[in-house]
Amino acid sequence: MKFPRLAVRAVILSQGRLLLVNAYPGDTSDLWCAPGGGVEGGTSLADNLIREVGEETGLIIEVGDLLGVNEFKAPDNSFHQVEVFFQARVLSGELDPNWVDPEGVVARRGWFTREDVAKLRVKPGMLESLAWDRQGSAQYDPMELIVR
Repeated sequence: MKFPRLAVRAVILSQGRLLLVNAYPGDTSDLWCAPGGGVEGGTSLADNLIREVGEETGLIIEVGDLLGVNEFKAPDNSFHQVEVFFQARVLSGELDPNWVDPEGVVARRGWFTREDVAKLRVKPGMLESLAWDRQGSAQYDPMELIVR
């Protein structure tokens, strides 16, 4: 296994709804996550997050507080990712149903209430808590198994 991949994710709440993306082209999975993605070297985590959220949603965001860190891996150990979650807010833009992710990764995006999220398959397991049950310090969720 190579070194872990580093990624950043935005926890964005607006009017009590959480922004989620489905990062599996062609509806190949029902798994939803916070927008974000892989970190490019030489650029800050915040700048990477602004870029990734822009690519996946067309929104321009402001990055806020660190909320938590999650690790996950594939069951066969072929993939290991460390994700850093930040609170963020939308500065401009709205979700456009015709938006196309230039990387071709995100197939669907949307705003979901807490009740909606409870009915979805969402990763990481601590995402709902990060969004709505913010505690004083950042959370750490070690080594979940990724599932499609």
